Amino acid sequence: MSPGRCYFPAMSLAEVEKQALALNEEERGRLAALLLETLPPPGTDVSDEEVLQRDADAESGRAEEISHEEFVRRVEQERRR
Repeated sequence: MSPGRCYFPAMSLAEVEKQALALNEEERGRLAALLLETLPPPGTDVSDEEVLQRDADAESGRAEEISHEEFVRRVEQERRR
């Protein structure tokens, strides 16, 4: 083992959860932020096929095109519900 390195035996998920929940609020927040940074942003899992279908829908007129401002307005309206 290299100097300055510690060895920790593998922990089960339940053990990791127990240790994480034992952290204070600030430490849990830092851990949560760190873990969230390792995940892809929501909504980024659109397949190439879906992109092509959406493009075809827009080109054919089957999908309604709206401005960015209209999109934001509709999203805000939905969030108020």
